[in-house]
Amino acid sequence: MAGSSSEPLCRPCVYRGAFKVELQVRRPLMPVQLSPEQVGLEMLCLCGQLDLLIRAQMQQFQEQLGHGCSPEESDTFQAQGSEILDQMLQCLEHLPKPMPQLEDYLDMVGLSVMFPRVEVFLIQGSPVDMLERPPMDNYYSHVTKLNQLLVLSQQLEEDIRHLGSHKYIAHQLSVIYQVVCSFRGIQAFSKLKKDIEANFKQLKQSLVAEEGSRHEPQLAANYIEWALQLTHSLSSLVLALPEELTEELDQAVTFVSQFLS
Repeated sequence: MAGSSSEPLCRPCVYRGAFKVELQVRRPLMPVQLSPEQVGLEMLCLCGQLDLLIRAQMQQFQEQLGHGCSPEESDTFQAQGSEILDQMLQCLEHLPKPMPQLEDYLDMVGLSVMFPRVEVFLIQGSPVDMLERPPMDNYYSHVTKLNQLLVLSQQLEEDIRHLGSHKYIAHQLSVIYQVVCSFRGIQAFSKLKKDIEANFKQLKQSLVAEEGSRHEPQLAANYIEWALQLTHSLSSLVLALPEELTEELDQAVTFVSQFLS
C-alpha cells in the first residue's frame, strides 16, 4: 500500500538570539539600590560563602584522593559557585559607573587578601587550597564557639533555676568545659576552667541517686549558687568580648568598620 504525504502542520523556526529571555529568578521583585557601603558588606558575606564552598570542595578532593579516585568537582559546587558569582556581579551593578571588574573590586577593598581562595578561584576557575592558612579561616569557628558557649551557659542557668530534676546538669557542665578548653591560650578562661575542674567531681557525685530512691536528683544549695555564678561569669565574659576574644575577629571587624565610619 502506497503511503500518502501531506504538508507538515508547522515548520519550526530557527533559534534567534535576539529573542532570548534572561532569567531573573534571583533578582528582587522590587528594584533595590544598594549604597557603596552596602555593596561592600554584601560582598564580604558572598566571599565568605564562596570561601566555605571552596574549602568544602577541597575537603572532598582529599577524600577522593584517599579512595584512589581522581579529584572531580561536584555538581553542587559548580551550581552553588556559579550562583554566588552571579550574585557578586549583580551586586557590583549598584556601584557608580563604570562598573569595576570583580577581581579589581576585591583587590580595591581588600577582600582578595581576606579570601585568597576566592581570588584564585576567580582567576583559575577551579578551587585551589592555600599553602598558608588565611587568617579568616578561624573566623567562623571562633564565632561558632563563642555562640555555643553563650547558649550553653544560658541554657544551664535556665535548667538549674526551673527544672524539677538536675540529673543532666553534670553532663551539660562537661560540655561547657570542653568548649572552654577549645579556647587554647585564652587567659580569660583559665580561672573558670580550673573552677570547673575543682568542683565537677563532687557536683556529679551529689547527683547520683540512691538505690531505690523515687526522688529526682537535685543540686544542693551551695552547688546551685556556684553553678549560677559560673554561668553568669561565662555569659558576661562572652558578651563583653575582651581583647583576647576578638583577635580572630579583627580582620573582619576592621573591614566592616571602613564601611560604617
